[in-house]
Amino acid sequence: MLAAMKLFVTLAGVAAGLMSVSQASAGTVRAHPAPAGEALSKDFTVKVEGQEVPVYVAKVAPAEPARRWKAMDDKANSADYFETASFAYFDMDGAVTVTVTCPEAIRSAKVLPSSFKIRPRVEGKSLSLTLTEPKPVTLEVNGDWVGALHLFANPPEAHAPRPGDPNVIYFGPGIHEVSHLVVSNNQTVYVAGGAVVRGVIRPDEPHRISGYSGLRTYSPTFVLRGTNITFRGRGIVDGSRCTTHARNLVVVQGQDIALEGVILRDSSTWTVPVRQSDRVRIKNVKLLGYRANSDGIDLCNSRDVTVEGCFIRTLDDLIVVKTDQRQGEARRIVARDCVLWNEVAHALSIGAESRENVEDVLFTNCDVIHDKGREWTLRVYHCDSARIRNVRFENLRIEESPRLISLWIDKAVWTRDPERGHIDQVRFKGIEAAANPLRVELKGFDAGHAVENVAFEDVVVNGQPLTLANVKTNAFVRQVTVTP
Repeated sequence: MLAAMKLFVTLAGVAAGLMSVSQASAGTVRAHPAPAGEALSKDFTVKVEGQEVPVYVAKVAPAEPARRWKAMDDKANSADYFETASFAYFDMDGAVTVTVTCPEAIRSAKVLPSSFKIRPRVEGKSLSLTLTEPKPVTLEVNGDWVGALHLFANPPEAHAPRPGDPNVIYFGPGIHEVSHLVVSNNQTVYVAGGAVVRGVIRPDEPHRISGYSGLRTYSPTFVLRGTNITFRGRGIVDGSRCTTHARNLVVVQGQDIALEGVILRDSSTWTVPVRQSDRVRIKNVKLLGYRANSDGIDLCNSRDVTVEGCFIRTLDDLIVVKTDQRQGEARRIVARDCVLWNEVAHALSIGAESRENVEDVLFTNCDVIHDKGREWTLRVYHCDSARIRNVRFENLRIEESPRLISLWIDKAVWTRDPERGHIDQVRFKGIEAAANPLRVELKGFDAGHAVENVAFEDVVVNGQPLTLANVKTNAFVRQVTVTP
């Protein structure tokens, strides 16, 4: 079965040579034609250095808060609550000019993250902007933040796999379907630009009923299980054909595993769980999800994991660390240089379901361009028994936040352990945030299960330095410092 599938996708991949390249004095652009049968956006036309780039559609959480909460809480009907946004992707080398045209006159335009300091030039129904390096940027036109245009500018691909390599599962330009595929030692999955790999559920697939939602669940679309595995490319992996809570898009469980470059759209539950793994690197991956519990990246019981240069806009947690019972500790985890859009839950967090110790976690140099949630932007959310220590939130830029910072120990619906845990040595440093209202809350459980040794350094909120008076605590919080 696997050999037949590899032959099929390899033959389809021969069309990779159709990808076009344009040379311009300012830079080089590579665009990838959209496959026949893929619906494209009617809201934007995009050209880069004069070369047309396909604009795709993604379902996203709705603008109205009540409907976003429904999308999370009404599991069985979660897929019914959505609006649409657009995205385009291309490779670039050197500075390039991007031209965007809309059906109506452009009255206002904003490029996020603001820290990139990109100023669009508007003329009638079109605008142009200059990208000097490959990064994910978001364009909001005429105040429409829900239906934004996400531009995923990639660096040139180095040493892209070729069709026919016996260790490569190659998905060339076109539309493909995969139900469940296990990728093992020394293998590479390559999703070429112009490819859309759709996760599907076969009529005869075995399933179980989830105790949490009562919905059917199936094995993940892709499982990376083993050692020295790579999942890479420029194309799209799409979960829209799977019912809500049915299956993950990509599960990581092994050692020395890399995910790079692909776009993961509409997972029906957690998009990329990393479980009991060592030495994992997730780089330049773009995630778009809108359904209940469609977390971005869940780092569970894993060590030496780096998440960098990613874009995540999902309904539930964006990047979260967790530790299930008897599956190992989580240590030496770094998330850096990411652009994040939080719809309901947490942007950067140590999450509920932490039952084994968590230590040495760094969230750094990330931009939160939106937080529309009902939870917290930066949080350690602890309702079980683990010791969580040495967690650092550093050099973060947060453009909006209804609830900025929370360190919390208590019982919750997720609680499984009879004992509460500990939070120790947490630092917030070099953070610039817009927060309305300003909420910073620290809560220990009791004298033996406290939040302690918390430092705020150079934290600026709404243009003013954070003060100790801004930090709300209870009796079980010890040794909090605010400098300067």
